[in-house]
Amino acid sequence: MKVITADLHVHTCLSPCATLDMTPRKIIRRARENGLAMIAVTDHNSAENASAMTAAARSSGLCIIPGMEIATSEEVHLLGLFPAVEHAVSMQTLVYQNLQPGQNDEDLFGIQVITNEFEEVEGFNTRLLIGATELRIDEAVSAIHARDGLAIAAHVDRQSFSVLSQLGFISEDMTFDALEISKRLTLKEARITYRQYERFPFITSSDAHDLNEIGVSPTHLRLSSPGFTGLRMALAGEGGSCVIEDNASLAHGGPVTPHIGPG
Repeated sequence: MKVITADLHVHTCLSPCATLDMTPRKIIRRARENGLAMIAVTDHNSAENASAMTAAARSSGLCIIPGMEIATSEEVHLLGLFPAVEHAVSMQTLVYQNLQPGQNDEDLFGIQVITNEFEEVEGFNTRLLIGATELRIDEAVSAIHARDGLAIAAHVDRQSFSVLSQLGFISEDMTFDALEISKRLTLKEARITYRQYERFPFITSSDAHDLNEIGVSPTHLRLSSPGFTGLRMALAGEGGSCVIEDNASLAHGGPVTPHIGPG
């Protein structure tokens, strides 16, 4: 077992609200500079840059988890993380079938750049990626799980586009694999604020749209090696793997406080 640092919510230049320097090699370079062992690529309603990110990272020592940030019909943001690009692309097909009609307004929302592993522009996505889909939360979570993915409720402490801001609560039948906290709170603070949701593991992520944001609020995981299987086990608290929630103790070399899975 080893302790690794991960940022599980990172956008690329495909997301209309991200800066154009969020390209594969620049993201990977910054992630490694900041000591990250694993990142998840989570563009808005698309996974079209996941393959380029995976290819660019092959010799970098950085593990890439392909995924996307899905906006449900309730305007709740949900992270779908997958074991392979193919699973993410399958989810993308479903998302595209349920996107709002219309095209992206580049002047209003920004350019949606599809790139390859060499930083070359392959094209531009003209879909309205910034909008909500017609998928309900339960439908999106079920579709993620059907593709062997992990469904994480994004930035639940935010006042917009979170399950709590939109619905006001998390019902007992919502089968999230984790709740994500933004950089506004530590995981220790979140456990106090959201004590009614103790059944879920909590993670914290940067939601990076700019290079300077990558790794600003990372999650520490105890697992055998970086990768999707290890991440799944850590969120479930299986086999000695876990999410380490007491980052202060971790930084000082003291005992760590794990979350021992849901339930």
